[in-house]
Amino acid sequence: MLKAGIIGYGTLGKSIAELIVSKQAGNVELKSVLVRRKPDGWDSAQQTFALTSEEEEFFNGDLDIIIESAGHQALHMYGEKVLSSGSHLVVLSVGALGDTRFYENLQASAEQHRKQIIIPSAAIAGLDRITAGALGEMEEITLITRKHPRSWAGTIAEEKVNLEALTEPVCIYEGNARESSKLFPQSVNVSAALSLAGVGFENTKVQVFADPTIKTNTHTIKAKGYFGEVEISVSNVPYEQNPKSSPIVAMSVAKVMKNLTSAVVIGV
Repeated sequence: MLKAGIIGYGTLGKSIAELIVSKQAGNVELKSVLVRRKPDGWDSAQQTFALTSEEEEFFNGDLDIIIESAGHQALHMYGEKVLSSGSHLVVLSVGALGDTRFYENLQASAEQHRKQIIIPSAAIAGLDRITAGALGEMEEITLITRKHPRSWAGTIAEEKVNLEALTEPVCIYEGNARESSKLFPQSVNVSAALSLAGVGFENTKVQVFADPTIKTNTHTIKAKGYFGEVEISVSNVPYEQNPKSSPIVAMSVAKVMKNLTSAVVIGV
């Protein structure tokens, strides 16, 4: 049985915990979750895992794998510590890896401690195809992300347009993945994952739209290369309490866990 821990207990962290506890993530036991502070009304007697704000207690828990679901700052704070403590690291705040020096240090730590940094498909599809295609010449990769204006609240998009007044789709960003992952850290981590799978941050084109005509979060990948061409679109239902993300992200993490503990693995 795989012993797992989670950093962060927000909307995503809770969803991942529920999937593990309900055994939808394979033969995995959730041992503990690291939080800044315990939520009001938390009753440890009614839970099968520990909730702790004590870092040393968490990292000394002999965990096989730790899932980061707490944002870029948390990954910077704890990424190397996860690996040095003897755990594999599942990264959800992939945009933080746009920091080249940080990413290189994290890779070096993983190699030193013989652990893996695992990046799930999360909100997009087709990373297996892109990773395979990148073994040959890749001519271009573009990501087009569309979300309802409410999903861009609290981002730089508010400086560009009046989100509440939009009546038609507006492109709020066009550029490369390195810049987009910095400008929209909670919303376009998918561009970072795509970059790492394919042709890098500078060469991955990104378009970001605020679209009042849709209710879902949509991502379209267009790629062309030696392997041929591919166009993949996904439409994700957002969390009501956190429209920047979607339940499929937690489900993708559960799939990672299941793959690690199953005799048969499909879609890698």
